[in-house]
Amino acid sequence: MALETWLIKVKSAISHRFDSVPIPKSFKKSAVGVLSFEIAGLMSKLFHLWQSLSDKNIIRLRNESISLEGVRKIISNDESFLLGLACAEMAENLRLLAKSVSRLSKRCEDGKLRRFEDLFDEFANVGRDSSSWVLSFKEMEVKNKKMDRYVTVTATLYKEMEELTTLENGLKKLLQNSENESAAKDQKIIDFQQKIFWQRQEVKYLKERSLWHRSFDGVVSMLVRSIFTVLARIKQVFGVGHGFPISLPRSLSASATVHPTEHSSNTFISGPLIKTTKEENIKDSANRFFDSNSKLLKPPETTLGAAALALHYANLIIVMEKMIKSPQLVGVDARDDLYSMLPNSIRSSLRSRLKGVGFSASDPMLAGEWRDALGRILGWLSPLAHNMIKWQNERSFEQQNLVAKTNVLLLQTLFFANKQKSEAAITELLVGLNYIWRFEREMTAKALFECANFMNIPQNSS
Repeated sequence: MALETWLIKVKSAISHRFDSVPIPKSFKKSAVGVLSFEIAGLMSKLFHLWQSLSDKNIIRLRNESISLEGVRKIISNDESFLLGLACAEMAENLRLLAKSVSRLSKRCEDGKLRRFEDLFDEFANVGRDSSSWVLSFKEMEVKNKKMDRYVTVTATLYKEMEELTTLENGLKKLLQNSENESAAKDQKIIDFQQKIFWQRQEVKYLKERSLWHRSFDGVVSMLVRSIFTVLARIKQVFGVGHGFPISLPRSLSASATVHPTEHSSNTFISGPLIKTTKEENIKDSANRFFDSNSKLLKPPETTLGAAALALHYANLIIVMEKMIKSPQLVGVDARDDLYSMLPNSIRSSLRSRLKGVGFSASDPMLAGEWRDALGRILGWLSPLAHNMIKWQNERSFEQQNLVAKTNVLLLQTLFFANKQKSEAAITELLVGLNYIWRFEREMTAKALFECANFMNIPQNSS
């Protein structure tokens, strides 16, 4: 009877979740609570976007990313257009972050924070920072370190809360199993209860250190200041508008600053290019900055992105890359699977290229020439394909995790690649693969035939 009463008390204690632990009065009114995980994700993305605008990364963008051979061959050799794409994608990423922060800002008590959406549009379109939210470079670095700590602790909190749930569910199952009551089971229950107690203490400690007990006003204030500063940095780096607040110093070196040229076949329009002098012009310029960038990110009809083939072709190229590296390991079934991946346009082109090609592929010199040619094509095409997969995976990955790692820009992928040029390169890979595959099979068959003949030669009797 005493044991039964004790078990009832244990059940009651376990069912009383840690979420009901009293919270200090200063946190009761507007603590972010479970939204801390979403907010940590936003902070992480903001931190990464700020890092991508550093001197080092902008120089890399200018000297490496837009200079990739594949980018120049099948996307564009217009530097201004490519820089415009980079600016547009960064601006679009920031717009999506601002949209999420705007939703959070509606919960704030501060009137200015609740008006974040309007104030942000005003700053984006006419460069007016009426709330002085733009931070200096040094202040932004300090703010980033603080947010990074919050992200780390909040991510740890998430894992520890999952562990707590696992322990509690385990104990509940143990308590519900009324069979085989013994001293060993009683001890197991006590061990579970002790683990849960210490796990709850760990969760409580992490909640106090993380975003969980922070107020909406405090958290949103950090986010909006960072967003304003990142936008100012984007405009500064890409030379958009030129009406930057004095509080953001030009720490960027001359070699790192990017200014798209005015003489470009692909017009790049962004930011307050026309000075607004009257109050009513603010309304007329609404969404000009972000709308113009969003339009630039829409792929032209001639691209793989517009045809929804960029990801499919990326997978196709990677499969061919593996086959070209080891053609002797490619079986007939794998070859048929590859052919089934081809769209009609490439199949038609391939049939035209293979017309009149003989069945024999026994020329070692020609096989070597094809290997060299395929290596050159893959040298510039393969990086775009791998970047396409990476770009896609990162965006799927970040939906389930707090930390976003968007290291690849769309201009480095197949998204804006010219469809006709891309298919011509893929067809060339297929023609070359066809030859070296047949060459390897013929050489293997010849070697087996010679080996069989050698084994059938009668041995001279001694």
